[in-house]
Amino acid sequence: MSERLTVLKTYKLYVGGKFPRSESGRVYEVTDSKNKWLANAPLSSRKDARDAVVAARKAQGSWAGKTAYLRGQILYRVAEMLEGRKDQFVREVADAEGLSKSKAAAVVDAAIDRWVWYAGWTDKIAQIVGGGNPVAGPFFNLSSPEPTGVVTVVAPQKSSFLGLVSVIAPVIATGNTAVVIASEDSPLPALSLGEVLATSDLPGGVVNILSGRTAEIAPSLAAHQDVNAIDLAGVEDDVLAKELEVAAADNLKRVVRPQAVDTMDWSADPGTHRLTAFLETKTVWHPTGSLGASGSSY
Repeated sequence: MSERLTVLKTYKLYVGGKFPRSESGRVYEVTDSKNKWLANAPLSSRKDARDAVVAARKAQGSWAGKTAYLRGQILYRVAEMLEGRKDQFVREVADAEGLSKSKAAAVVDAAIDRWVWYAGWTDKIAQIVGGGNPVAGPFFNLSSPEPTGVVTVVAPQKSSFLGLVSVIAPVIATGNTAVVIASEDSPLPALSLGEVLATSDLPGGVVNILSGRTAEIAPSLAAHQDVNAIDLAGVEDDVLAKELEVAAADNLKRVVRPQAVDTMDWSADPGTHRLTAFLETKTVWHPTGSLGASGSSY
């Protein structure tokens, strides 16, 4: 029996439900914790970032218009598919983060559980942040949450999968669409997540994943007039973070500021703050008619 050649995997971007190479044709080497070559990842350009925003905007209205229950079912389907490809993600996380197989397996299990957790919140968050408001007058006053729109997410640099899931899932669970900049040094789990999303029920464009240099891609997205919010979770450079906040202010983007790296614990209870970070509140007033001793005439 002749010795066969290993079929090396070609990693690509995930934009609009498709897998393009970078518009620039550039790639960069991804290595493991011991500096061993793993793969060549696409080096995204600003044109790739603009294409991702176009795809996210195109998908946003339809995704937000789906029922919260349906969004939860679609997210749960993603978790099912992650479970089926767990061995692949364990290997990629172990290589990316320098973990043993058992520790990487625990990280992947936690990431899948985190995805399921956010899937369960899709049809419950409105009860937490919305509802009827008591007012002094003959009116119904109702508040309900609505998605902010297109959200740029700078994924955590060190937590290549659990942190990644922890910032993507809450954005899309609440009806937003996402343009994600993967971990610069460890992008492979994120690019593989794109393959899972493409073969699930998630519509193309809801999540778009770019790999490359954060300092090159993020400024154009922070300044983009069709991006509504930005999560700076993975920005570890204070100077860059400030520049991105200033650029985001031009069209009043919502900004989630980065935490200090040494205080980040992605395995902790995530709470609901990332679910509510990219929600707007719509309040509707409606007259009830005159109220008297005999009751409302409405």
